[in-house]
This record gives sequence, structure tokens and C-alpha cells, in this order.
Amino acid sequence: MHRNLAHSFRLLSVAAVLASGAALAPSASAATPARPASVAAAPAAVQRAADNPYQRGPAPTEASITAEKGPFAVETIPVPAGSGTGFNKGTVYAPTDTSEGTFGAIVVSPGFVSPEAWISWYGPRLASQGFVVMTLETNSLVDVPASRGDQLLAALDWLTGKSSVKNRIDASRTAVMGHSMGGGGTLEAANKRPSLKADIPLAPWDTNYNFPNIKTPTLIMGADNDLIAPASSMAESYYNNITTAPEKAYLLLKNAGHMTFVSPNTTIAKYSIAWMKRFVDNDTRYDQFLCPAPKPDANIAKYLDTCPNG
Repeated sequence: MHRNLAHSFRLLSVAAVLASGAALAPSASAATPARPASVAAAPAAVQRAADNPYQRGPAPTEASITAEKGPFAVETIPVPAGSGTGFNKGTVYAPTDTSEGTFGAIVVSPGFVSPEAWISWYGPRLASQGFVVMTLETNSLVDVPASRGDQLLAALDWLTGKSSVKNRIDASRTAVMGHSMGGGGTLEAANKRPSLKADIPLAPWDTNYNFPNIKTPTLIMGADNDLIAPASSMAESYYNNITTAPEKAYLLLKNAGHMTFVSPNTTIAKYSIAWMKRFVDNDTRYDQFLCPAPKPDANIAKYLDTCPNG
């Protein structure tokens, strides 16, 4: 009861702090590098491992996974309100070249009183690495995590079943991610749909700490200077409480705050891409970035995981 009461008061602070705008956002923990020439020159078709039909794109390197743009050209498609049921509107980012096959699908939710624009950078960043991505504008800016989880799943069902890019998607390989209450919604969605291949809550906020049905590989990220969703009592606690996921990891950003996640950030992108590639695409070439576990450095304050992957 005391924990829930404290969270209720914290919710009021969320509204006050976030509504003041992105001026509160600390700078990203690492600058986004330019796209390396080696990635730009990568051939469109690559030899895929015979035992993995879902492998997409060239073999990854530190330069390719941290590049602002990946090897796939991306089409941007607005999704107006009324396009589907159970969600509001958003934007789809889809690779245009399907010569290697279909792609996994990811839906991303913003946080409390946060517009889609604040998480829009995840769309092209992930899509250019070989995913069909949809960023959401939630039904209401004040939707609670459970509602955001339902919207993530509704948008995912529309994206894979009724959207204009459905033929580019492998509907059996889907994932969700979100920031703040959208991160809480990500946990709620994964708890409701264990068939998801991956989920990534970013600085998650939720009064619910019980997710007994999460059987999805889960990467939770937090920020060491987060005053809205304190990592020790939220992100790390959710990580510790998830006991049924086959794989899980917890990454604590260094010198970062709650709003770090709404701006392009190399560390966030690198590990989000690696996690999605490893578990949505079953691409073991990305194990090198996840296992052995990354060590604390200028951008990472703490990292916990359940290596080995598989």
C-alpha cells in the first residue's frame, strides 16, 4: 500500500515535470556517428546462414550497429486516426527491399503526456536495420500503462494483418517497446501476449510489479539520474521480478535521466538493435554485443543479464 501511495504522488510529479517539455532532457550519453562507408557500400543481398531463414542484412560490426542508418532503405507511411481499432494513429517505417524475405514487426509507445514525436527516432533507426516499425500516438496523453499495453497489441495486430505493408512482415515475429508509461505498457503487453519474440521497456513506469506470464526475452533500460521513474525502484525491480522470461537483461545508462530516451542515443540504439536482432530474427551474429555482458563504461553504469543466450 505504501508503495502504491508513493507511486500515486510520483504520478503527479510526472505530469508536472514532463509537461514542462524536453528542455528538461539531459543530453544523450553518446553522440550519433555518421553512417560508415562500409555500411553504405554493403551489397543488397547477403548469404544467410542455412539454419536461420530470418537473418537479414550483412554481418554486424560495431560501426554498423551504432550507425545512424542501417543497410536497408526505409519508406515512411503515415497512419491516420481510424485506420484500425484499439489504437489512435502513428507512423510506419518499413524497409523497401524484401529480396531477403519478410521482416519482424515492432510497435513503440511514448510515455505519459508525451507525443509520438518524442519516440519517432526509433522508427527509422530500427527499420533501417531490417524491421517494420510503427511508432504510436496514444489514444490519450494520460493513458495508464495497461491501456498503452492494449494499444501496442492492437497496433501490432493491425500492422501485421491489415496494413499496406503486411506482406513485408512475418507475423510470427513481433515485438514491442516503449518509454516511461509506454515502457510499463510494454511489460503489460508482454505479460498478456507471451508469444512476442522480444520486448524492451525504456525507463518503465508502472504501479504493477507482477508479471508472471512474461515468457518473452526482455531487455529493460533505466537511467541513473531518473527522478520520474527511479531505476532502483522501477526498472531494476521489474527486472528482478521477471522470473519466467527465457532471457532478460538490465542496462542502466550512465549520466542519463528520464528524458534521455526521447532523443537519438547511440547506446540505446545499439542494444535495442542487438536485442531485437537476436530474438526477433534469431540472429546469433548479434550475440557478440550481448554475451558476454557489456562492462560498465562511460555510457553504461550497470548491466545485468542471464547469459548465455539461446
